[in-house]
Amino acid sequence: MADSFRDLTVWERSMQLTVSIYRLTQKFPREEIYGLTSQIRRSAVSVPSNIAEGHGRLSTGEFRQFLGIARASNCEIQTQLEIARVLGFGDAKLIDEAEGLSHEVGKMIYAILESLKH
Repeated sequence: MADSFRDLTVWERSMQLTVSIYRLTQKFPREEIYGLTSQIRRSAVSVPSNIAEGHGRLSTGEFRQFLGIARASNCEIQTQLEIARVLGFGDAKLIDEAEGLSHEVGKMIYAILESLKH
């Protein structure tokens, strides 16, 4: 395993996803600041945060648990991006970018979880 969570490609990509979400939500309607904007940003921050926290834990079981939380937050992001798309919030290109990163991060988390089973 990597010495630091910063060495994990999945952490790097999830950080890119978080920045992408923040850029996207800058253009959301002001009345959504405590609604969808806040919710999707919290979900986005949760992904790299849980990857980092899990990596800092002392056991593989704890790492798996935090990866599971990161995976669930990533699923929330995908749902919230779809809601934004349907409601016409944000730039469609930025939604597509965030969605692509989210799917990539999801696949990476799944692969790590599978590798830790053995």
